Parts: sequence; C-alpha cells; structure tokens
Amino acid sequence: MIHINELIEQENISLRELGRQADVQISALSPLASGKKQRIDLGHLKRIAEALDINDMNEIISIEDDEEDA
Repeated sequence: MIHINELIEQENISLRELGRQADVQISALSPLASGKKQRIDLGHLKRIAEALDINDMNEIISIEDDEEDA
C-alpha cells in the first residue's frame, strides 16, 4: 500500500505541491494516491522521500498480504 494521501495530509500540502517538490508529474502521483496503481517507480520513491525529508520508506509504502487465510 502506498501512503501518499496520508503524507500530504500530514504535511498539509496538495498532491500537486508534492509533485512540484519531488519533481514527479502529477499524472504519476494521482493513480498512486487514489489506489489505482500499486507499483511505484524507485526514482519517484526516492524523490518523494527527499522532498518530504523521510528516511524510513515504511512511511511511504507498506506491504500487505492479499491472501486470505483458508
């Protein structure tokens, strides 16, 4: 899961502002924020972390198990 919405809310900035600060196109960020895209470019991940001064990638992404217990 990608936590873009939570991060921009914490920072009190818009998705567009995050894109500007991280030098990532809004067209790449929007599907991530809406949950329509679950893959993130590693370069984008690095720039988002730098823009938000994040050292722990777990603040941006988390891995969730999609399999249900039988």
